[in-house]
Amino acid sequence: MIEMVDDVVLFEVVDEHIGLVTLNRPAKRNAINGAVARMIDDIVKRTEADPQIWAVVITSAEGPTFCAGADLAEVAAGRGHELSTPDGGFAGFVESKRVKPWIAAVKGSALGGGLEISLACDMRVVADTTVLGLPEVKRGLMAGAGGIYRLPLQVPRAIALEMIATGEPMAADRAAAFGLVNRVVPADEVVGTALDLARAICGNAPVAVRESLQVARAAADIPEHESILATRVAFERLSQTEDYAEGPRAFVEKRAPQWTGR
Repeated sequence: MIEMVDDVVLFEVVDEHIGLVTLNRPAKRNAINGAVARMIDDIVKRTEADPQIWAVVITSAEGPTFCAGADLAEVAAGRGHELSTPDGGFAGFVESKRVKPWIAAVKGSALGGGLEISLACDMRVVADTTVLGLPEVKRGLMAGAGGIYRLPLQVPRAIALEMIATGEPMAADRAAAFGLVNRVVPADEVVGTALDLARAICGNAPVAVRESLQVARAAADIPEHESILATRVAFERLSQTEDYAEGPRAFVEKRAPQWTGR
């Protein structure tokens, strides 16, 4: 079942535990306007609160652009402030508090805000024709939606600084070589590959995945002793769940585990 969300964003539940979000403004290169930002903010909150959703894939309608970033017509009309939300930041997403894994399925170019949305995800699947970049400096701007601090955490520092300072895009195969993306596939396989990655994640205990990711996400920003403490706290929370007992029990009984997310 596909749920229409103000028709600029589509939301679908796939295989019971996977949310599929589709930016749906192909005539505007899937650019972010106020309606899109509000709807994504709402979807993030709904999927975080829904115990049956364990992973989310975000993609876009067909076209040469995954997301063109800010809708400049909205900015010119004095509505630029609507492109962010108090809880989610730009697109209602890049600053949102999320514990569940999100995967970007990028079928077109990911430049500027489009790349920043994908950088805010945990993983990225891109088309072999995709180019990625932060061209803001070419227009006297800066990548203020997370690009200038997330990119150096994803690729070697010198490469990140080159991309930020020159504004030049990077081809998908080179991005893969630097670890910026997880998979490079033909355009018609991007969403399917991202969903397969989500299915692989959902084959594991959802609480264990969430607790593990929370520690891993923070590791680059804090000293090792804080990561050790965070791991202990996360493990204590995990040990109180039903799935913590189910995994070893299923192994002993030689059967597939039945995860509940509790």
